[in-house]
Amino acid sequence: MTGMTRHIVLLRGINVGGHRKVPMADLRALLTGLGYTDVATYIQSGNAVLTASESDPGVVEAAVRSALRDRLGLDVPVMARTLDQLRAAVAANPLTVENPSAFMVLFCSEPVDTAALAAIDPATHPRERIAVTPTEVFTHHELGVREARLPAVVARNCPGEVTARNWRTVLRLVEMAEDA
Repeated sequence: MTGMTRHIVLLRGINVGGHRKVPMADLRALLTGLGYTDVATYIQSGNAVLTASESDPGVVEAAVRSALRDRLGLDVPVMARTLDQLRAAVAANPLTVENPSAFMVLFCSEPVDTAALAAIDPATHPRERIAVTPTEVFTHHELGVREARLPAVVARNCPGEVTARNWRTVLRLVEMAEDA
């Protein structure tokens, strides 16, 4: 696998409430058709791992987004991280994960505006916690993600696109990418 890079691809806003439906078999076929190998998907919310000759996740993002638009008629934000980048994000998490399903990692398509996010008053979200790194934002939601308000605040204060995954999903994607 010399010269090959493992990537984790995250699609934003698919298969939510019956909108932007993308069956995972179709996503796997689309990714394989782009020349990626060792393609696997995880749950129905647009998570994939793949191997590419391209090491730049930005190139993978652009190729996948273009293919989704051209072949499936969907303009879907796509974020990609290499396996090493995702491992680094997991290692950089400064918060304690008490409940993996109530802990989110927000992946941003552009560098995080740490100054804008530092201005968020934690008192306005007393049952939520936030930690910001230059590439991801981590949030914990005591009342669960359905009651979470911080992800929307983060999305409004970050340039580009933002998509979130719970901690369990992030760890599973790392595991899947390592297994290839």
